[in-house]
Amino acid sequence: MTSPSRRDLANAIRFLTADVVQQASSGHPGTAMGMADIAEVLWNGFLKHNPANPKWSNRDRFVQSNGHGSMLIYSLLHLSGYDLTVQDLRDHRKLHSKTPGHPELGITDGVETTTGPLGQGFANAVGMAFAEKKLATEFNRDGFPIVDHFTYVFVGDGCLMEGVAQEAASLAGSLGLNKLIAVYDDNNISIDGEVGAWFADDTAARFRSLGWNVVADVDGHDSDAVASAFEAAHRSQDKPTMICCKTIIGFGSPNKQGKEEVHGSPLGIEEVALTRKSLGWDHPAFFVPAEILQGWNALAKGEAAESRWNELFANYSKSYPELAAEFSRRNAGELPKNFDAVVSAEVARILASDPAKQPLRKGSNRVATKLIENTPEVVGGSADVSVSTLAWTSASRSITKDDFAGNFVHYGVREFGMSAMMNGMAAHGGLLPYGSCYLVFSDYSRNAVRLASLMGLRAIFLYTHDSIGVGEDGPTHQPCEQMLALRAIPGMSLWRPGSELEALAGWEAAFKRKGPTVIVAARQDGAVFAHTPEHLDGIRRGGYVLRQSSCETPDVVLVGTGSELAQIIAAGDQLEQQGKSVRLVSIPNGNIFAAQDKAYQDEVLSFGTPAVFVEAASPLYWYQFLKGPGTVVGVDRFGESATGPELYRLLNITAERVVAEAMALLG
Repeated sequence: MTSPSRRDLANAIRFLTADVVQQASSGHPGTAMGMADIAEVLWNGFLKHNPANPKWSNRDRFVQSNGHGSMLIYSLLHLSGYDLTVQDLRDHRKLHSKTPGHPELGITDGVETTTGPLGQGFANAVGMAFAEKKLATEFNRDGFPIVDHFTYVFVGDGCLMEGVAQEAASLAGSLGLNKLIAVYDDNNISIDGEVGAWFADDTAARFRSLGWNVVADVDGHDSDAVASAFEAAHRSQDKPTMICCKTIIGFGSPNKQGKEEVHGSPLGIEEVALTRKSLGWDHPAFFVPAEILQGWNALAKGEAAESRWNELFANYSKSYPELAAEFSRRNAGELPKNFDAVVSAEVARILASDPAKQPLRKGSNRVATKLIENTPEVVGGSADVSVSTLAWTSASRSITKDDFAGNFVHYGVREFGMSAMMNGMAAHGGLLPYGSCYLVFSDYSRNAVRLASLMGLRAIFLYTHDSIGVGEDGPTHQPCEQMLALRAIPGMSLWRPGSELEALAGWEAAFKRKGPTVIVAARQDGAVFAHTPEHLDGIRRGGYVLRQSSCETPDVVLVGTGSELAQIIAAGDQLEQQGKSVRLVSIPNGNIFAAQDKAYQDEVLSFGTPAVFVEAASPLYWYQFLKGPGTVVGVDRFGESATGPELYRLLNITAERVVAEAMALLG
């Protein structure tokens, strides 16, 4: 029996794709059919992975950024021996299947990140390659390259049109991520047709200008040419590589290849039959001959590769036991053993300190510094505003192309690229990323923040300059609706601390959480008040009673967050002077508080009691907590260019307004 040719192996991808999409009456066959030859060369000739252990730490990472063509990666996983059956393929795009419409992290073994929003998979891959270089710098020793793998990413025209790809590509070149290899599927087709009229870029020249090694003009259907391109990419010592492959979308389909209609629609029964004839695939639907399956199966090769690495790591553990233990801890996603002790020491320091007037971002910086000093996997960063956001701490050290020993990335003005790269770092494992910018510019990156929550990634998004308190920079820099939008992301946890203790609880929770966290730290001063030890449990539950008048049952409840605790404290003082019983409530994290049982929420808010909620942001979020008479004092318009205090008065976010609203409720 003759061994199958490379084209035979690639055709297995094409016909699994064509048959599955046809049965589903939905999907995107064009990309998988067009990139099948490239994928075959990569997966059978270069990719280091073990289908029996998809989480092996030293595996190569493969990202399909053009995630609409998900049948490509599903076919690759099935053929190479992952736990993905023919029936799983046939269930493509069905409810609760292991083969959803776009690849999703956590659903399918072997899928490294959720892709579909074009360009973000590319930026995730940049983050993964960054993680590899960072961890290699920290842990590798002479003779012990325990971190030594490549990141491969497939991208299409649409990915490269997206700005996030440009942001990440620029930084990848600046950082010299030479173990990042991108493959551009240059098929000249998108949903609307031939792209030349709206995408006339010289992609090879663009990437060369960004500091990339470029292998141009590769015939994506010539396996030898593709293999030579990957070999050249592996030789790059100081630059990431872009391989530009000319392909035909829907390759093999006599009537539809090269046309936009094959991008996102089934071929049709007759065209599938013609494609079989055209490519000489004389096999029924969903059937792959045994010799072709054997040609694909990577189990033995993968287990041998991991076994060699395990032996290397065992010897490494003998020579460097502390480093080996630290490497294992990080890859398990565990915090240092002394983490809780560090937090407790910070709690004690704060409770013992006299309350002082300070910008909330400074209190956040102070507690974050202590945690970062004791958590070496943390990698911080900022979109060119590290001094303004105070993301830079006394524990920070810059990372540069020639020095990856630091722990802080200067992302430049690239909010979206920063956030998507952070997702890649978190998905890779071994690092805990945080990145910062002004709150209003979180809009640039919100889709990446959304994907962090969709994937359940441990990433921390630090936003400052959180309201009209920004002042003279005016309405372009003054957020109003951003916290509403971020809190609304399913699975999100947003902290807006009003004190240093609340900030500590937020950072502690972010480090421990199996998902993303947003921390919003105001530039302006917070309120001056003292915490008690009893407050801490309530802070950790998202909301708590900050102060209560002597009367057991309050006449009115005043609720605030962040810097607006100053307004409710001042208003509470005035109301008490008028003989009213007042309860003051702080809700630093509405997401966590909303998840508490109703009994606890009632205990804090005294449901049915008149309530006034105060936050210098869109008021819409807080109405969910009004279970009786009440109102929300917020900001439902764009701001102005003036000082922060002037704007608080202009937009009527004042203690006097809170008192007036409370008195109106009390009749």
